[in-house]
Amino acid sequence: MNREQHLKLAEAAVLRAENLAGEAERYNPDNQRSEAHSRAGGLWSDIALTHVAIAQALTETPEV
Repeated sequence: MNREQHLKLAEAAVLRAENLAGEAERYNPDNQRSEAHSRAGGLWSDIALTHVAIAQALTETPEV
């Protein structure tokens, strides 16, 4: 994978985390479903950060 692909995956992961955070907000804070959405959103945030870190470590991909 090149830098651009990792950045696209990071963006997609951020969107998933954002959607899950919205779902968690809709449920009662004491609800297990809310907790599950919050945890899943946190995992997707970690995935996004991982892709960004990999992209930063890669050199720029030349245009072909």
